[in-house]
Amino acid sequence: MRHQAIFCLLLQLIFELSSCAHLRVAPGSTLELPCLAFKTDFTAENINWQFNGEDISAQSLSSVAVKMDGWYLSISPVTAAHEGTYVCSVKDDNMELTRTYSITVVASIGYAIKVNQGSDVYLPCNFPPSSQVEIDALWFKETGGGKRTLLNQKETATDDSPRVELRYPLDHDQSLIIKETVMEDTGIYHCESTEGQKLSSVYLSVVVPPTLAPYSCSGFLTPWEPCQDENSRIGGPILQESMAEFSMKLYSYVRESHPTTNLLFSPISISAALTHLLLGARGDTRKAIQTAVCVPYDFHCVHFQMKKLREKLSSSLQIASQIYYNPQISLNESFTNQSMQFYEAKPVRLLETSEENTQMINDWVANKTKYKIRNLVDSVSPNVQIILLNAVSFSGQWKVKFEQKHKKGLFTKLDGDLVRVPLLYHQKYMATMTFVVGLKAQVARFSLTGDSSLYILLPRSSKASDLQEVEVRMTDTAVRQMIEQMKTTLPQHIEVTLPKIKLDVQPDMNILLKKLGLSSLFEGGNLCGLYSEDKLVLDDAKHRAFLELNEQGVEAAAATSMSFSRSFPSFSALRPFIMLLWSDQANVPLFIGRVTDP
Repeated sequence: MRHQAIFCLLLQLIFELSSCAHLRVAPGSTLELPCLAFKTDFTAENINWQFNGEDISAQSLSSVAVKMDGWYLSISPVTAAHEGTYVCSVKDDNMELTRTYSITVVASIGYAIKVNQGSDVYLPCNFPPSSQVEIDALWFKETGGGKRTLLNQKETATDDSPRVELRYPLDHDQSLIIKETVMEDTGIYHCESTEGQKLSSVYLSVVVPPTLAPYSCSGFLTPWEPCQDENSRIGGPILQESMAEFSMKLYSYVRESHPTTNLLFSPISISAALTHLLLGARGDTRKAIQTAVCVPYDFHCVHFQMKKLREKLSSSLQIASQIYYNPQISLNESFTNQSMQFYEAKPVRLLETSEENTQMINDWVANKTKYKIRNLVDSVSPNVQIILLNAVSFSGQWKVKFEQKHKKGLFTKLDGDLVRVPLLYHQKYMATMTFVVGLKAQVARFSLTGDSSLYILLPRSSKASDLQEVEVRMTDTAVRQMIEQMKTTLPQHIEVTLPKIKLDVQPDMNILLKKLGLSSLFEGGNLCGLYSEDKLVLDDAKHRAFLELNEQGVEAAAATSMSFSRSFPSFSALRPFIMLLWSDQANVPLFIGRVTDP
């Protein structure tokens, strides 16, 4: 790095290089500081290095060495202890030359991002996974001279749609969005906790974009590859493993955004919607969706296996997919045919007005969910190009019925408050129950008609920390091991107490898709297999879940789950718990949820 110097002649004949060079370095790097930028006849006896006002020779600075008779100062590796001011002075009888460096050691997480002018950019920042997110992090931009500006202060925002904002407020992911970047956005950004902990530093470089070639789907127009071995015995297990992994990944994202509230979603519904869209995805967008749903890149039979899965579940779970599209575009014939073949969904053109489209979509959802969900969308933008929908409806009866007596009990919430709730009770319910060490939870399995089971995972106490510990341990491997363990555990008579539940939850699908790595869908991904004339932008995605747990059994739509558990010989789910509705026949999760306030 070349440093400019300005010399000033003083009365005492002392030369001083104008103010110091400000250098920013990352921990672990190597730094060599030249004493002067030009050669002189001075010897080592004339050269002295100081750090924060003290001679370096008198300090015990680790990893600092004077080289080439003092003409260079070497620091390797750089640590936070090396942050400060370094001064090199060269003296003789009638003259003194000095050179000053101000060294700042940036946060341990450093990023350099280059982005084209006019595009959106995400600056990464994350709280540690173990931390509680109660207050958003603070983002600053350096403005020079040691000063910086706070960017995400809500009190100063006057625009309804700010250009700079947090991607996921009150989430572990505290990434900053800068929309429609301009050249002036170039600079250094810092993300810090309100206590001053450095979380991330980003150097953003905004450049003039190159001239883009005209949009073309050339090379991406072939239909989805046929499944070469429809009778293969490994296709089903591959999809089962992918579904389990996808389900637990989804749950981890949902619980991060909503750490204490009731949760409910259907992983099979969301997976079916994304694999339906996968039919028309090509290039990087196809790879992104396959990664999101945890499907191997070379698994060409994914759509055939999704069709078989839907048929296998038809006795207890109805799955319906649909794509609505702007009538100004014509979808590719191959996509339309395969959509019908694998998902029994013929793409439907949107109508002329927002009101008509809203009614059409809500009527479709109500019909497919047996009218459990009637108003999925509030409105449909007139600029919408594609709307992707999926609906599921589940109905299962308890194989062992609960007592019809009306009882009430006290449910302990995460904050310790007690709430009176109606109960499901049975003094000698035949069910499977055990303590699963790998999850640190008491687990009970309740058999349902339709060859399905309801698993209830009960943490050790009503404390939020115990609930979170179970959730962190809920990997796809741990859940599968739990199910296998429950299969080898003999049923027994248990005194069971469960709260009656009626949940209606609508997680933010747009945020979920972005967390799954599918932001490109909202910006114009490669959907050439669906429509090849121009880029398509996903306008919106919706998912809504309904669950009711009563004396008869389980009814759910669009997403369902229930859970309960406690200690032998009784099982009382009167504190926060996690629920998993599992298809024993298809060996896949149908609904996942959490109850913190019934």
